[in-house]
Amino acid sequence: MMRAGLIAKKIGNSSFYSKEGKSTNVTLLKIEECVVSNIKTFEKDGYNAIQLASIDTNKDVKKLKKPQRKNFTSINIKPKKILKEFKVDSENILEIGTTLDVNHFKIDQFIDVSGKSIGKGFAGVMKRHNFRGLRASHGVSISHRSHGSTGQNQDPGRVFKGKKMAGRMGHKNVTKQNLKVMDIDEKNNLIVVKGSVPGTRNSTVYLKDSVKK
Repeated sequence: MMRAGLIAKKIGNSSFYSKEGKSTNVTLLKIEECVVSNIKTFEKDGYNAIQLASIDTNKDVKKLKKPQRKNFTSINIKPKKILKEFKVDSENILEIGTTLDVNHFKIDQFIDVSGKSIGKGFAGVMKRHNFRGLRASHGVSISHRSHGSTGQNQDPGRVFKGKKMAGRMGHKNVTKQNLKVMDIDEKNNLIVVKGSVPGTRNSTVYLKDSVKK
């Protein structure tokens, strides 16, 4: 059963202590007001989805483009920085203006968290793809960390797409699955998730029910 998720901001990492005194590494996710700003239906758009708006922006409504302006003025809310669609089943379509908070999820539930991974810059093959490098013996002239040959003979005479080579590492859309919700802090609008979450501190991540669990 597919239902809407949440838009969150990654606060950082911490430790969570259970009642038995066991320590667990966790990530703190802050949930600001998530408002249903638009809906898509199968009859009109060919699929069912809910558009959520979250994280306030300092922009004036008048400076927004007309389609975006209509989203916020029709439900009388301040302009939001993030708009995100979540595909849902027909029975889980919510009314425009509905607000979702941390209670959308429950303790001990498993969720999937998506975000943009940390960029590492230009990296070689040993760091990027775990190559072992070349031999550290005679005949290997200042190329110990190189990837070696990449092409073939005259046929096909080119390097195939997707070949593991040096290049930019990180800064990609990543989803971590089956993360357990350890605690929910309603007062501070925080969700405590076991383990690590993609992205830098204060980056935006998207939460939804686990697909596999």
